[in-house]
Amino acid sequence: MDGATAPAKVRTEVRDRIGIITLNDPATLNAAGLDLMAELHAAFERFVADAGVRAIVITGEGRGFCSGANLSGGGAGAATSGPADPNGPNQSLLKVYNPFVSAVRKSPKPLVAAVNGVAAGVGAPLALVCDLCVAAESAYFLQAFRRIGLVPDGGATYLLPRLVGKARAMELMLLGEKLPAKTALEWGMINRCVPDAELMSTALELAKALADGPASLGYTRNLVWASLDSAWHDQIEAEAHAQGHAGRTDDAREGFAAFAQKRPTQFSGK
Repeated sequence: MDGATAPAKVRTEVRDRIGIITLNDPATLNAAGLDLMAELHAAFERFVADAGVRAIVITGEGRGFCSGANLSGGGAGAATSGPADPNGPNQSLLKVYNPFVSAVRKSPKPLVAAVNGVAAGVGAPLALVCDLCVAAESAYFLQAFRRIGLVPDGGATYLLPRLVGKARAMELMLLGEKLPAKTALEWGMINRCVPDAELMSTALELAKALADGPASLGYTRNLVWASLDSAWHDQIEAEAHAQGHAGRTDDAREGFAAFAQKRPTQFSGK
């Protein structure tokens, strides 16, 4: 119909202080076109800015988490609008995909990925850049770039060697074979592999534990991310600074008071 508004490619809701982001283009298995990525980044930033949201879940609608970049609809293989060096870097990665995964890496709030079905191409790092990753038994991960003559992106070449080691990362990226969720769990790539019917309940249970936790969880997840690149002295100094910030929070005062009074803690996330 002329003038009709296109359906949103991303759906959001807040439940028990958990911001839930659902990729909502099931006809393409939630392919990460530029339009979907713009909505995803905006939804993520809204939840980061919302003081009532203390943990974030990312999942997909329908049979897939994310089938990778939407090459027919503007994906990582295409260029964004504007002038670009024809011999230079991929502009959509520089301007769209990389800023999103970098923002997630630096998030002040913890994230859980709930992977339903395929997580292919850039869809895999969209899940793995989250702090905890839960996958349904039917889910699988696929680095399919070799099939179209491209290289892994979205942070895949950074994340996979650190998660599963060089040998397995090379196998995944050079051979482009499916990795079932059960094997991903055995390799230490994800945190849980559960029956399909239990995917969201498990992801929300983990997110609720994060949402009920202290503000220091944000500092903790950022310390772990920093440790992947830091020297020993730099990392223990970063811990000292983060501990200083954490020790001045209302949650730390509540934690000490609850310990002294032998009662359960009631963290406010502040």
